[in-house]
Amino acid sequence: MSQSLETIPNNVDLGSDRRLQRALEQWQPNFLSWWRDVGPEGFQQHDVYLRTAISVDPEGWATYDYVRMPDYRWGIFLVPKSGERTIGFGDNLGQPAWDDVPGEHRNALRRIIVTQADTEPASVEQQRQLGKVAPSIYDLRNLFQVNVEEGRHLWAMVYLLHRHFGRDGREEAEELLARRSGSSDKPRILNAFNEPIDDWLSFFMFAMFTDRDGKYQLAALAESGFDPLARTTRFMLTEEAHHLFVGEMGVDRVVQRTAGLMREGKEPRKEGAIPLDIIQRYLNQWFTLSLDLFGGEVSSNAADFFAAGLKGRFREDDLAEHKAMGQSYRLEVPENGKLVEENVPLRNAMNEVLRDEYVKDCQRAVDRWNKTLAKNGVQGLSLALPHRRFHRGVGPHSTAKFDPQGRMMSEAEFEAHKDEWLINEADRKYVKSVMNGVFERGKMASFIAPPAKGINGMPVDFEYVRAPGS
Repeated sequence: MSQSLETIPNNVDLGSDRRLQRALEQWQPNFLSWWRDVGPEGFQQHDVYLRTAISVDPEGWATYDYVRMPDYRWGIFLVPKSGERTIGFGDNLGQPAWDDVPGEHRNALRRIIVTQADTEPASVEQQRQLGKVAPSIYDLRNLFQVNVEEGRHLWAMVYLLHRHFGRDGREEAEELLARRSGSSDKPRILNAFNEPIDDWLSFFMFAMFTDRDGKYQLAALAESGFDPLARTTRFMLTEEAHHLFVGEMGVDRVVQRTAGLMREGKEPRKEGAIPLDIIQRYLNQWFTLSLDLFGGEVSSNAADFFAAGLKGRFREDDLAEHKAMGQSYRLEVPENGKLVEENVPLRNAMNEVLRDEYVKDCQRAVDRWNKTLAKNGVQGLSLALPHRRFHRGVGPHSTAKFDPQGRMMSEAEFEAHKDEWLINEADRKYVKSVMNGVFERGKMASFIAPPAKGINGMPVDFEYVRAPGS
């Protein structure tokens, strides 16, 4: 089952560093053991029509073929170095980017890399049972594509840990395989990655909202003055786009199926589809869990990371200035039972600046879903993002209770209405009841519409996943 390291595609010249090569050779069988133990259950011997990166050029990074997931060629890629890059923001603006870890930033960079790296195997663990109840072979293949790319992203971050952080990095790499999503003893670092994902509506919402947080975190790290991290995350973003597509279009197809039944005057529940009120509660829960991943609204760590040149803003190059000095950000925060305005230094609000871009992107997707409702003649009903103050677990808004419109309320009022706003047990039970695996080519589960087109020019009813011996 093991691969030789030379068969793993890379553009980091692994063979020239024998010490690094030996370290990764020791980590590799542990990774494969982790994949077999907690990777996609029940499909390890299936042939899956997967996209594999074999190089970073347009011809190489998207090569399609059938492969068994344990034999997937997880690679290590950095966007090629082009000239002498300079740091694009913060106090070190204009200085040469670092090829090695500056001693004064070692701990901060290790923390940043480990936190990002931990999300990659976590999501694979969360989703390991979903294949058994896939709504179609098309969706099954997309799940596995997401899973193997999360595994590749883990490899990318582990390479950075091994290459740049010595013994500490090797130990952190081992811990990435020791933690488990949802474990009471060794859970994953971030709360959203300990949530169960045992139905496909949760998976689509996770890919839509939680993976979208990943897009913005990676984009901020792609600006980093630590050049190997910036180059790594820039390539990761090319693969992350597919994950977001799976989520956004997956929800859209669920909405389309429900809306089509409503247009025909049919009750969605009676047809095994998912009513709009349940879709809204899933949206509320996953959006707000994902908002927390950006961290608190006011953060000295975020200010320090920006000042040092470790983590920038979204598309920093497009901004007019890059030091964020002498500017402020206006927040409304709860204080003594009411909301009060507070102006904080812009650098301390960098988490919120990134969250602003994320919310705008999420709203664009919700607008798409509402267009799908309108196209199907659904009048007077729409989906909506809840206010960012609603259902928060970190930051100042976690100290009070708010309704989905952002109005402050008592804890008793919130508890009385919670089941109207967030996923409740009846929702989970119903959604699970329509999760019946569909493995016949071209067929779809009762709760989802077919996709508009297949993958890589193939038809929707292509045999994207083949059972052993078929």
